[in-house]
Amino acid sequence: MTVGFIGLGNMAKAMIGGVLAKGLMGPNEIIGTAATEATRLKAANKYGIQVRESNAAVAKEADIVILAVKPQYLKVVIADIMDSIDENKIVVSIAAGKTISWLAKEFEKPVKIIRVMPNTPALVLDGCSAVCRNDLVGDDDFHFVMELLESFGKAYTVPESLMDVVVGVSGSSPAYVFLFIEAMADAAVAEGMPRKQAYEFAAQSVLGSARMVLETGKHPGELKDMVCSPAGTTIEAVRVLEEQGFRGTVMDAVLACIDKSKNL
Repeated sequence: MTVGFIGLGNMAKAMIGGVLAKGLMGPNEIIGTAATEATRLKAANKYGIQVRESNAAVAKEADIVILAVKPQYLKVVIADIMDSIDENKIVVSIAAGKTISWLAKEFEKPVKIIRVMPNTPALVLDGCSAVCRNDLVGDDDFHFVMELLESFGKAYTVPESLMDVVVGVSGSSPAYVFLFIEAMADAAVAEGMPRKQAYEFAAQSVLGSARMVLETGKHPGELKDMVCSPAGTTIEAVRVLEEQGFRGTVMDAVLACIDKSKNL
């Protein structure tokens, strides 16, 4: 089985790194291409994978073709590779906003298609991917692709109708979390803490809090209440966040992201 990456950006590199780290495939079983020679050579040197100069060459050689390009480039890429895709190959798209039906229409023929929405924590093997497929993808093929995705984090099957929601709550949300960490660190710096230390305290607190949600199974509100002592410092901070519309602002941001994804 050979996996081919069209596009060798951060997400593709995260996927390649995870697959190799888990030993699911060897470097000789992965090929890739990118728009520039420098990007291709960098990936080849770092991961030991094979690289090709054209999209069509990767599509011709690979059993699984992963479209790791931005949505606006998909139409051109599909035009490049459509003659190299047959009924035995699996096409995996990680582009936001482009549905399975849109992809199928661009290929102009029956194609096995899996749609994935990963996120950037995949770079540290702690990503979260949502996955759906069309009816042409068999269970064995789907299971293999899920194994690849789980090499760099969690992977969940969702109905395609929720894919735009996934973009808002998972695909784009690391950016919101980074802003939150940066803001907390800025406040600590304002009160005299060295910046590097402030980032470590803020980031570790977010990491630990997320683990509490996932591992305890408790409602986030219950966990919040556990920290808020009567007349204490935490409830005072929560009061200010609520007064400033913290939860409503976050909800509005996620909804705006979902709406943008629907209209890509």
